[in-house]
Amino acid sequence: MDPEKIYSFFPISIQNILCSIEGWRIKGFRYDQTFHRLLREVESRTFKSYDEIFAFRNRRLKVFIDWSYNTVPYYRRLFKSLGVFPSDFNEIEDLQKLPVLTKDEVQGNHEELVSEKVTRNKRVTTHTSGSTGGGLSFATTKNAIQEQFAIYWRFIKSHGLGLHTWKGYFGGRSVVALNQKDPPFWRYDFPGRQVLFSGYHMSVENLQYYVDELNRRRPSWLVGYPSLVTLLADHILSSGISLNYRLHSITLSSENLMSQQMKKIKEVFGIKPLQHYGQAEAVANISECDYGSMHVDEDFSAVELIPLSDDNSYRVIGTNFTNLATPLIRYDTGDIVSLSNKKCICGRPGRLVKNIDGRKEDYVILKNGAKVGRMDHVFKDLVNIREAQIYQKNPGQIEVRLVKGVKYGKKDENRMMYELRKRVGKDTEIGINYVNRLQRTTRGKLRFVISDIKEGMVQ
Repeated sequence: MDPEKIYSFFPISIQNILCSIEGWRIKGFRYDQTFHRLLREVESRTFKSYDEIFAFRNRRLKVFIDWSYNTVPYYRRLFKSLGVFPSDFNEIEDLQKLPVLTKDEVQGNHEELVSEKVTRNKRVTTHTSGSTGGGLSFATTKNAIQEQFAIYWRFIKSHGLGLHTWKGYFGGRSVVALNQKDPPFWRYDFPGRQVLFSGYHMSVENLQYYVDELNRRRPSWLVGYPSLVTLLADHILSSGISLNYRLHSITLSSENLMSQQMKKIKEVFGIKPLQHYGQAEAVANISECDYGSMHVDEDFSAVELIPLSDDNSYRVIGTNFTNLATPLIRYDTGDIVSLSNKKCICGRPGRLVKNIDGRKEDYVILKNGAKVGRMDHVFKDLVNIREAQIYQKNPGQIEVRLVKGVKYGKKDENRMMYELRKRVGKDTEIGINYVNRLQRTTRGKLRFVISDIKEGMVQ
């Protein structure tokens, strides 16, 4: 039987114990002496110069290419077919000699991509959430996971937080059965120092319970998906209630943080949320510094930013130094960023990202085949809209799925249509579908654009 179903049969008191047992297991796996050594190492590189950090990255790249060629059947075959050798790769620009690796290719060549030198007892199976389609399951190692978390905790510690800081978690974990109608809509993980709030029960009727629990437990740190924390902020704003204590930090990841979400969270909680970007494949990492700049963590992986036809938009292509079990070279994350031409005074190296604009699937396609991104700007000043999502089945047609705020009216609808027309033109058919809640993925994430446009429909 599915472990989640077994878990759901237990009373809440036992579920809290089970959450803490799982928290204890995770803590023991991730945060042993090796993790703390890795954390000290990554922290020692925080303020290295550009030249030092890029030289470090290129050394890791060369070692990783050698390992991949000598131990992974897929890369031996690929290199031979292209007539290239590990000695041809000395810096990140040399990676362009190889093709981009897609998720479909990883799935189709799963066995050939596993290193012959990493034995089964050393492999750890991990997976992506599949927020834009089927998930991806692959082998990694304990050391790779620990280094990825060392990079994450370098970011967290730089903002005055630590492993012992209590947090309110608003993410996609199924800790409360979907059919539960009454509070508590949260569970406790005491070893992990977190209150696990369910993202699947955040209705208007239930959100007051969430606020009450925050006021009772007073975690100084909120962490989770932007859409869920925005739901909480919107309820506080519209209901006139408030937290009776001051938060230290809010860190957000796993979804695009839209400008209107940023504005609402800052207005309600009085602090600017911090962003962190990464993925299970561990091919790219971006962390926000004290001065609000988002730095590519150049010491973690080889990140290529490939220009798109759109002005200042780049595909994120990455090579994961840490995963010796399933090396991914030039892996296409599907994500798109824009770059900043400013320099940050914090002293950290790394290219600066202005916006994490989302996935290539987050673009609306017009009748003529043109792609329009950053559609979230339509809603940035429409504070009476609780949530919005764009659905597209055919080029030149969009459906706006919208959850009204308590003060939403005709003026808001007219303003939204005006902003939409500015971006998609008069030829695009626009429908509005008012709903009570928006569709989320199985992991509780909210995708801003859902596209069912099939390949071949765009000329």
